[in-house]
Amino acid sequence: MTLDAESLFRTYLLPLYPPELATDLGRARTEDANPANNPNVLAHLDEAATVFSHMGAALFGEDVVLDRSPESIHRLGAALTRERRDLWASRGAPGTADNELFNVIVHGVSYLGATIVAANGGSWRVRRPLWESRVHLVSAAGEAEIALLQWWLKSLADDALAADGSTAGAGLGARYRLHVEEPTRDHSARLRFFDPERKLPRMAKVRYDLFYKYLKTHLPELRDVGTSFPSPERFDEMSFTWLDFLVLGEGRALLIYGLGAAGLHLFWMGPAGFEKALFYPADSFPAPLVRVRNDRLEVHLSVDKQTTFHEMLWPGI
Repeated sequence: MTLDAESLFRTYLLPLYPPELATDLGRARTEDANPANNPNVLAHLDEAATVFSHMGAALFGEDVVLDRSPESIHRLGAALTRERRDLWASRGAPGTADNELFNVIVHGVSYLGATIVAANGGSWRVRRPLWESRVHLVSAAGEAEIALLQWWLKSLADDALAADGSTAGAGLGARYRLHVEEPTRDHSARLRFFDPERKLPRMAKVRYDLFYKYLKTHLPELRDVGTSFPSPERFDEMSFTWLDFLVLGEGRALLIYGLGAAGLHLFWMGPAGFEKALFYPADSFPAPLVRVRNDRLEVHLSVDKQTTFHEMLWPGI
């Protein structure tokens, strides 16, 4: 049986909702369950997070160090596997408080929320039942409510636990990095390394040897692309039609992007070379458009002849 987020929710959690909320999930997810800001209610969430920390070794067969640090969310996300999910699901009747997967999820919600509160300046938005609680986060990207339960369910679904790792972007760590870590990271202290006024022409003919010569000519301060940048063989396999270059963050980063055989590739570069990458499937026509608007990076492209738009902060994902 395929397990997606919806089936996980309906099998393991929904039977435990109060009847009036089981038929009105919108109310469960929006109604303030702690309007008086009672500290005892918040203490219950904190206690559940502590319980989850203590569950770590037994759940994972190893100490993943659940210390409410940002790094712990990445360790936790990497430890979530289909084998472990199925083992937890088999322990205790589904739809009861005795089921281990239910307990992993509801205590994990509190742990994830407590980490965002402690490490990223979030604040609790209490809901009933408590595992529907959310975290309000203010960042450079704006204001958002983090739907903690939905993150957990999506991260435990089959499509997020592909054996080959091809859908790793759907995992808990990836969601945390994209929606919490990057928007709240202070990039103002980064070295202004690239000249923001420099004109960087398009590469209309792309091979790795020509790319290397381009960097030597136009970006001599970038002495090395870094060990994680695509190898010369992989670079040429991407079959770029063109490459463009943008200086971001008033000289704090360089974006290299181009249309390859499969779509649009974006590479963020810093003083030490490659930092991160992003890929979007894209049609060759109309050509993808990437532009900077204030502190945002906009990506316009066509996929199967349908226009799509992506927006992110200049540091990227």
